[in-house]
Amino acid sequence: MAMSTPSSQAGEPPATKPTVVLVALWGVSHFAPMVEVGKRLLALSGGHSLAVDVLVVPSPTGKWEAEIFERISREEASGLDIRFHHLPAVEPPTDYMHIAGIEEFVSRYVQLYVPHLKAIVVSGLACPVAAVVIDIFCTTLLDAPQELGVPAYVFLISSAAMAAVLLRSPSLDEEVPAQIEFVELEGGVDVPGLPPVPASNLPTGLDNRKIPTYKWFVYNGRRYMETDGIIINTIAELEPSVLAAITDGRCTRGIPTPPVYTIGPVVAIAPPAEDKHECVRWLDSQPPASVLFLCFGGGGGYFSVAQVHDIARGLERSGHRFLWVLRGQPEPGTKLPTDANLAQLLPDGFVERTKDRALVWPARAPQKEVLAHAAVGGFVTHCGWSSITESLWFGVPTLPWPHAAEQHFNAFMLVAEMGVAVGMKLDKERSNFVEAAELERAVKAVMGDGEAARKVRERAMEMKAACRKAVEEGGSSVVSLQRLHDALIQGAVEPKK
Repeated sequence: MAMSTPSSQAGEPPATKPTVVLVALWGVSHFAPMVEVGKRLLALSGGHSLAVDVLVVPSPTGKWEAEIFERISREEASGLDIRFHHLPAVEPPTDYMHIAGIEEFVSRYVQLYVPHLKAIVVSGLACPVAAVVIDIFCTTLLDAPQELGVPAYVFLISSAAMAAVLLRSPSLDEEVPAQIEFVELEGGVDVPGLPPVPASNLPTGLDNRKIPTYKWFVYNGRRYMETDGIIINTIAELEPSVLAAITDGRCTRGIPTPPVYTIGPVVAIAPPAEDKHECVRWLDSQPPASVLFLCFGGGGGYFSVAQVHDIARGLERSGHRFLWVLRGQPEPGTKLPTDANLAQLLPDGFVERTKDRALVWPARAPQKEVLAHAAVGGFVTHCGWSSITESLWFGVPTLPWPHAAEQHFNAFMLVAEMGVAVGMKLDKERSNFVEAAELERAVKAVMGDGEAARKVRERAMEMKAACRKAVEEGGSSVVSLQRLHDALIQGAVEPKK
């Protein structure tokens, strides 16, 4: 699809306000927070001081395309001064099937868009450019703003801890001899501001120095230092020690990092739907804080039959109420889960035996509406950062069940650093399998009346209060966002031709 601007802008005089160029990836969990950052910047001054242009990188596979276009249509209809430009399709790297990890693929794929980014910044925007803001693994795109003399920022949709481990990775790579794997280090991996990190909890790709993806983690961490600022989807009160380590230069061997802006939690909260979802209606009939919610993200959430049966046994034996979003295996040639056939997946008689205290939902569910409900008292999550920020926003303690990417690292943070979760043993060698007995133990620990449950509930409620305060007037994230806004205005330049 060719570059375009929305029809609502046609015929209007060229903007004179500095524009922030957001480069948005095709995944909803990346696209939505990036656009939300633009909306928050506009809200600071009612849209009078900045404009926002979003460059939409097309999906190389078509995954998420329909949902992204639907979101763009909603944003264009909102009347906000946000212009969307659809970048043209390009052929992905020809050897992408052999690339070790998604991080390397994304880095190499978006690098093909450097000429397109330069062209639209130079000739597609009729105003000074305040900055180009790139996604977490898109540092190959930094070549474009650098060549044009335009400020560049990186937006991490993940935690400050993730920023720390990425910034730390170049020096860690130099300090640990190449022949030694991180799993061999006694006491875990040293990331300033964090407890020692077990190698098994490092983000996938950074935990194995033999694969190409490892080099891309180090590469991205090194290039963050070339930016004019690092924007993070967190709040200062959630990760104070790791933020201090970043800003003090302890993650970068004393070399000052670019300014850090904590502007989270970036959670877009829509008004309640007029017609309640069936899951929400079911929750209306449950006691307060009595239901365990199991949901594993929009792009995943499907399990083998053997794992489904162990989940069912663990939930049934726990004795607690639950709302389980259970998805089916993807269709051949696709990666997204399908609506589940409960009769084929669940053990015989399970639905009948648990019908008085449970709902198994076989399709997508409105996660934020469910987490907001007073009946929900715990959340089994795959530990994507968006899901974590939503659980913190609503004050719901978690049972982490990570699968891939940075999710194991997030799970470690939830338990060891933030104290808002009860840990659960899983077998990474068996696709992160969790035995029925372990799930039963963990459910009882987070949903029961014991000391562990009390502590995580209290901590989750403290984080809920901190998140709400951070985005109120004078709150830490609002102050940080204002600093970012002012830096963008002051740094606006005409790009080099």
